[in-house]
Amino acid sequence: MPVVTISNGTPIGSSTILGYPRVGARRELKRALESYWDGAISAASLQSTGRLLREQTWLRLAELGLSQLPSNTFSLYDQVLDTALLLDAVPDRHRLAEELGSYFAMARGTADVAPLPMTKWFDTNYHYIVPEIGATTPFRLNSAKPIGEFREARELGLITRPVLVGPVTFLLLSQPPAGSPAGFTPLDRLDAVLEVYAQLLAELADEGVPWVQLDEPALVVDRSPAELAALSDAYRHLGGLTHRPSLFVASYFGELGEALPILAGTPEIGR
Repeated sequence: MPVVTISNGTPIGSSTILGYPRVGARRELKRALESYWDGAISAASLQSTGRLLREQTWLRLAELGLSQLPSNTFSLYDQVLDTALLLDAVPDRHRLAEELGSYFAMARGTADVAPLPMTKWFDTNYHYIVPEIGATTPFRLNSAKPIGEFREARELGLITRPVLVGPVTFLLLSQPPAGSPAGFTPLDRLDAVLEVYAQLLAELADEGVPWVQLDEPALVVDRSPAELAALSDAYRHLGGLTHRPSLFVASYFGELGEALPILAGTPEIGR
């Protein structure tokens, strides 16, 4: 589990985990989703099931003695799709009046529109929805989920560490829409995405969040010099923000390789 921290001086604690299964001990989330898609329960009932599962997870982890708990690890579908919604990167053809409708339109399609592609989450048996990021895709912060889950845990007397898909991994896992300019890749939009991440980190700092975890599993595979340069730019920018929580950059599925010295060499490490 390669980890790099960019600290503001706040201790991270002696024990933690990167995340936790979200489906429920009795697969409650799966049953609730299927009931919602079948029209048997309301959106409010689905969200209530999610909140109960989150509470059960946090209380169980606290009972086991972890000194810092992750939040924003829960998802109704997958964490990459959640990040697209966080950035409001919803293709126009999938945008519906209700946010949850847009979310599931991207994941499952509608009667008139096909869903976004699905592909394997690295070498696991899990999958994620591939975001569509174009040269002119507008980004806007939609921070309701990470902040809402932090507040839920705080109501239980628990201060958590929100977990986000890192900006570099998010863009590397995205695809351009048909008709994009020749040579364009979603990583070309890094500066615009970093602006939104900076806004989110500021909002989380205002909430009293001490640490944020940024997951960058895309770095465990071989990356081009341009991609590694983008990584350096990203974390010099985020690390240099003056109003943010401490940052916990995590990866999994392998070693960070050439990305590790880039992250470790960020001047703000240890600040």
